[in-house]
Amino acid sequence: MASERVHQLFLLNLCLQMFDGVATYQGVLHWGEGNPLLLSWMALIGIGPALLIFKAKACGLLVVLRRFGGRRVVHHAFVALAAVYTTFSFIPWMTRLVSLLYA
Repeated sequence: MASERVHQLFLLNLCLQMFDGVATYQGVLHWGEGNPLLLSWMALIGIGPALLIFKAKACGLLVVLRRFGGRRVVHHAFVALAAVYTTFSFIPWMTRLVSLLYA
């Protein structure tokens, strides 16, 4: 059961990363980017390539973390990452994107 839960959390985190990439791409077109590191890479190589690089790195780190799935700390790490991305990405981006519908 624990292994299945870790896998579900892994998939949730991958989905949150994909959502963040798509939402950031759309959000940059309307509001700009708040992350100075990502913003500098966007200016250097473009919005799409910068997002692909950053999201590929994040997803790659999730895969590495998943490889250690038998350890209790991995479960906690996936829960913490999902909470952080839900709080600081999913909710704010959904609020902004939904506001476009009513603007």
